[in-house]
Amino acid sequence: MSKILVTGGTGYIGSHTVVELQNNGYEVIIVDNLSNSSIDVLDGIASITGKKPAFEKIDCQNKQALAEVFAKYPGIEAIIHFAASKAVGESVEKPLLYYKNNLISVLNILELMGEQNTYNLVFSSSCTVYGQPDILPVTENAPVKPATSPYGNTKQIAEEIIRDTIHADNRLKCIALRYFNPVGAHPSAAIGELPNGVPNNLIPFVTQTAIGIRECLRVFGNDYNTPDGSAIRDYIWVVDLAKAHVIAVERLLGNKNKNGIEFFNLGTGKGLSVLEILNTFEQATGVKVNRKIVARREGDVEKVWADPTFANNELGWKAETSTEKMLATAWEWEKRLAKKNSMS
Repeated sequence: MSKILVTGGTGYIGSHTVVELQNNGYEVIIVDNLSNSSIDVLDGIASITGKKPAFEKIDCQNKQALAEVFAKYPGIEAIIHFAASKAVGESVEKPLLYYKNNLISVLNILELMGEQNTYNLVFSSSCTVYGQPDILPVTENAPVKPATSPYGNTKQIAEEIIRDTIHADNRLKCIALRYFNPVGAHPSAAIGELPNGVPNNLIPFVTQTAIGIRECLRVFGNDYNTPDGSAIRDYIWVVDLAKAHVIAVERLLGNKNKNGIEFFNLGTGKGLSVLEILNTFEQATGVKVNRKIVARREGDVEKVWADPTFANNELGWKAETSTEKMLATAWEWEKRLAKKNSMS
């Protein structure tokens, strides 16, 4: 049974990936500082898979603490690195926090890989590396443009650091997965997106408004050059996304990785506007969402969606879940949270 270290494994995408890894027979060790997640997520993972993963409360900026994990769990064969600050808007306000957290952690991981003879890395990247693409849908060959936010820039820089490190040490291999917009929750409603404070992502803001936690959903801009004026994104179900990480690990462990570092777009290939998402949510749940149009948000791109052909063909992976189902799982998760909070 291969051991996989998952940094940020109690986070949104991380926790769903841990579920898929455990369901596929991997032994998972999670490290997370719980800055944007809850220890209760471990119980959610256990309720789905029948097994609670090993957990160490560690900040990935602390290299010594990370090194001790390798000593405690010998034989780690691959690392999936999620741990990072991830809000575009917050990164514009707190750039140094983002550069420090997101880049020191990558440096520590790469140094430890060489020192600990763990040569396989799946890196959690982002479509933000493309900025506002000239051509849509965007392929992996699209130029990486100047980032529109410090968050996006940390992903660009991290990719460059990984590329340079692999060039210098050909034992190392990496698959960088460039996500588009993950949404929804596990169909069990045992885990889902759990933002601290006011959500930065659209869907938890939609569900929190629908259930009455938020008074009104702010739609950032209705004057974009899009059919309805609102920004367009490629929304992908988090479970589909998580499954791609298992395939990436298998590719690395099976030595099928080419060129040391590979990049894959993970999206549906379909762009949906903010207003389309809102309307689809209302249709899928029968719940109205109070909304108001406000000014554009700094750091946001106008429209972006994936060409996932390379991932479809090379990984044998495809996102096939309907928008209605994604949003319905998000709503079930929100209702479960509300019920849990009412009982506590």
